Amino acid sequence: MTKLAEATALLAALLIGAATERVAAAEPSAIVVDLENPLANPQPLQGYLRQTDSPGPSPAVVLLHSCNGNWLRLDERWGKRIAAWGYVTLSVDSFGPRGLKNTCDSNGPVDLGLDAYRALKYLVRQPFVDPARVTALGFSQGGWLALVSVERGIIEQTSQTKFRSAIAFYPPCRAFRGDMTVPTLVLVGELDDWTPAEECRSMVDGRDDWGTSRQKGQGIPTRLVVYPGAYHAFDAQGLKTPMQLLGHHLEFNQAATDRSIDAVHQFLDATIGGKVQAQ
Repeated sequence: MTKLAEATALLAALLIGAATERVAAAEPSAIVVDLENPLANPQPLQGYLRQTDSPGPSPAVVLLHSCNGNWLRLDERWGKRIAAWGYVTLSVDSFGPRGLKNTCDSNGPVDLGLDAYRALKYLVRQPFVDPARVTALGFSQGGWLALVSVERGIIEQTSQTKFRSAIAFYPPCRAFRGDMTVPTLVLVGELDDWTPAEECRSMVDGRDDWGTSRQKGQGIPTRLVVYPGAYHAFDAQGLKTPMQLLGHHLEFNQAATDRSIDAVHQFLDATIGGKVQAQ
């Protein structure tokens, strides 16, 4: 077995685990749903849905996994927690329908960039979801998808429905100028050597990796939080024993995780939570 294969297998064991065990551990309110009609789409997406006990339409969060998949693990780590705060959550499986295991050592399919809006389209049709209060929340590659979904550009402009806000955990910030159309929160570790914090600082300041700057007054300011001493995937408890993947350091950090939980909770409450937001 090659070193890459060994690393991938170890990562799967640490972060993914057995799917049957994850399903068994899930609460009854969490169900797998088809986001699209299989007859209308050759690769229909699925998601793990958690509803609230609110009598009226609730705000919702679309969760987008990283390059190693683990959408059910993402539901356990974040979907369950966010649902307990009073939000509908939908953890999207972007890989299963495409026959992918991971894309950590390669670029994902181009149409991956549309998955957040495919999930949003599903949610806004549900009577228990407030279509005006939905946030995109992604991790690493999923964080990139969240940013793409709210950046001023063709993907955001062509969608009839819009996200109200976005959150990106340790996303690759290169090529973004921070020209976001909604309030956005970026969380990254200071020691992240896969998606460096410095690139996210440049994005927030309005500079991309080509040296192009955002025009003054354009876009909605993005809030960046950098956690000292934290590496990539700092919120993954399966990484309490640090590991190397494709030459990058991955390690769980309890302090950064706790602070990120508070940051996410406060941001959601401020942008889509509580009473119906002004239009």
